[in-house]
Amino acid sequence: MKKILIIEDETSIAELERDYLEINGFSVSIENDGDSGLKRVRREDFDLILLDLMLPRIDGFEICKMIRNEKNIPILMVSAKKEDIDKIRGFGLGADDYITKPFSPSELVARVKAHISRYDRLVGSKEYKDDVINIRGLSIDKASRRIYVNGSEVVFTPKEFELLSFLAMNPNRVFTKDELFERIWGMDSFGDIATVTVHVKRIREKIELDTSNPQYIETVWGAGYRFKV
Repeated sequence: MKKILIIEDETSIAELERDYLEINGFSVSIENDGDSGLKRVRREDFDLILLDLMLPRIDGFEICKMIRNEKNIPILMVSAKKEDIDKIRGFGLGADDYITKPFSPSELVARVKAHISRYDRLVGSKEYKDDVINIRGLSIDKASRRIYVNGSEVVFTPKEFELLSFLAMNPNRVFTKDELFERIWGMDSFGDIATVTVHVKRIREKIELDTSNPQYIETVWGAGYRFKV
């Protein structure tokens, strides 16, 4: 289910937007001011942000700028202001669309669906930006060598990090244990390919909700492992 965050200080409007989006199969969260909205975006993964311009504490323009510096998800700006200069400024800061109040709920839903569908077509279920890989709630920051699962950091050993990163950077391709051992541990390493199995088990325990039915690292029986996207 696609997740949407509404950042809107008018409760009645936010609840109306939420109701129509939920009827159409979206999971929706609401934040009523700019500061809490920005913190929520940084803490969790969303598929689209519905962002009001006139917000207390931090306005929508500033929030859009900060989100776009960190994430590449669609941002749909909402405002009662109809001036072209606001639209131009919003687009210049990285907004994907601009909708003016009042609007019909059906128009809102249609635009949200269109932007999420377009984003999925462009990047599939993956996002690569500034050496960060984001896949269905899993975030791999290659520069800082940190792993986050649904916004919470999980501690990895160096080899666990390297193995997960390598698989995530080569999605849908099956690698044998021998190939993975050679790629991650190198020809001069001591040990055997059983260490690959151990490391995959440990990685699954850290990133999978159900290790018996993994959503990320799949065992291809008789062949090896594959990172699913």
